Amino acid sequence: MNDIYQLAIRPLLFNAVKADPEKLHSSTIRTLYWLSDICYSPSTRWVNQRLRHSFCLFDKRLEQNLFGLHFPNPVGLAAGFDKDGVAAPVWGSLGFGFAELGTVTFHPQPGNPKPRLFRLPEDNAALNRMGFNNSGAVDMAHRLTEVRKNLTLPIPIGVNLGKSKITPLEAAAIDYRDSFRLLKDCGDYFVVNVSSPNTPGLRALQDATMLSSILEALSQENLLPQKPIFVKIAPDLELEAISDIIELAFNYKLAGIIATNTTIRRDNLKTQFIATGKSPQEEAGGISGAPVRDRSTEIIRYIYKHSQGQIPIIGVGGIFTAADAWEKITAGASLVQIYTGWIYEGPWMIRRILEGLLVLLEQRGLTSISEAIGIERG
Repeated sequence: MNDIYQLAIRPLLFNAVKADPEKLHSSTIRTLYWLSDICYSPSTRWVNQRLRHSFCLFDKRLEQNLFGLHFPNPVGLAAGFDKDGVAAPVWGSLGFGFAELGTVTFHPQPGNPKPRLFRLPEDNAALNRMGFNNSGAVDMAHRLTEVRKNLTLPIPIGVNLGKSKITPLEAAAIDYRDSFRLLKDCGDYFVVNVSSPNTPGLRALQDATMLSSILEALSQENLLPQKPIFVKIAPDLELEAISDIIELAFNYKLAGIIATNTTIRRDNLKTQFIATGKSPQEEAGGISGAPVRDRSTEIIRYIYKHSQGQIPIIGVGGIFTAADAWEKITAGASLVQIYTGWIYEGPWMIRRILEGLLVLLEQRGLTSISEAIGIERG
């Protein structure tokens, strides 16, 4: 089935139809919302069974218990795909071991002007300048509260928090805190996103002083039961700044660090022109996919080494194959996330990666994915 996607469906979507990537994404989300709605209905529960049979792979060797949560496998959905959490019930049936919703902001916002999402097919990459378009924390909280009331979800659900565009930088801590307050009971873990390049000034919040104020506000709000909190960082940070964030992670007892977000670098891109008729170098936004793979792995290795393996890492950036996932895990990532790779490789990608990870475990004589974490950190 994966070959059918690669040979027939993807060429049709990417080339013949010339569909606008954002319109195609919106159509996919609507379909997933519909699946979420019917998967658990008594009369159509068989749909969920068929999805799980097709896309899921269950094996004890892939399971982990981390920061108080059970992960059936280490491959998760990265933030940015399901911004409003409309498909929360279905991600576990598509093979994912966890899913991260958002980015959500306290205030609803439309995001940046369109077009704002572009494919770079020759690079297995995407360029986006979405700008945290979402319906806001109140809307997500209402939706997820209803889901939690009616369902027991099979995988951990994370919530990625961003700063509202209308909120000045000096009030960012309050903005993040207010979103967290609304959503605390809805998510299994939370992520402070201070690394998107598409909200003016946001990356300045990675500065140790400014990030500290955000983490302080969240820690005061994160009373029992405490939720695991992560910080998501950019691949463009200098190592000294990453060291500062590692120190903050220890000081505030964070659950971990997500490495990394999209990059603003444009090195060695093969795609010469995108849908606007301009080159990627001329367009604003962050690059995801294969171009960020090596840098994100380098940062994972750095964090693991300098924290002596004491800070859990979720690795994201350029994962298309089991070998890509294995590289990040053996560099020090406890979990990995995908987004762009799923678009390019199709919905059977998760199962293929999990099958490949099991082969790699057997080749190394390991009995659990947790044994592979950091074994080739360099």
